[in-house]
Amino acid sequence: MKIRSAEFVKSVASPDALPKDGLPEIAFVGRSNVGKSSLLNLLMGRKLARTSATPGKTRELNFFLINRKFYFVDLPGYGYAKVQKSLQEEWKVLLEWYLRARTQLKLVLLLIDARHTTMAIDKQMQEFLAFYGRRYALIRTKVDKLSKAELDAARCASESFFSDYDFTADVSATKRIGQQELLAKLKPYLEA
Repeated sequence: MKIRSAEFVKSVASPDALPKDGLPEIAFVGRSNVGKSSLLNLLMGRKLARTSATPGKTRELNFFLINRKFYFVDLPGYGYAKVQKSLQEEWKVLLEWYLRARTQLKLVLLLIDARHTTMAIDKQMQEFLAFYGRRYALIRTKVDKLSKAELDAARCASESFFSDYDFTADVSATKRIGQQELLAKLKPYLEA
């Protein structure tokens, strides 16, 4: 799949503000600072998603229209405790509502840090997705920070720790690893 156009459409803080055009969506979810926005920018071929070294910068659902045919959706990170409890609760409610009820959502990309592949909080997200019957792919980020042996071990650990994923992929936004392979794997979800 080739991305010919990508544009930021809107940030959404409540269910009634979601796009109503019925286009398919692929969501990016993961712990704070796992690299969701960086991966989005890599796939889109331009810096449209805001990135930061400070966890918790994505606070709404951010919709990016791709090729005028589908959306990539950048979701707030989970597991970051240094924001107000009320804000954490707002994120949780919106995130749960979107993942539970959005009919246009075709696939969720569950991003995990390749250096920390068996975290309980990521397993909880996978179990949440399974409970609501959401298809998901397991995406290991920051693979450039590992040796080949370490990456092989991370693959084995994550693939036995998680279950029922559609596919796995290894990516690094910094080193531009995995971009074309991941786009090829996403294509079938957008054609159905």
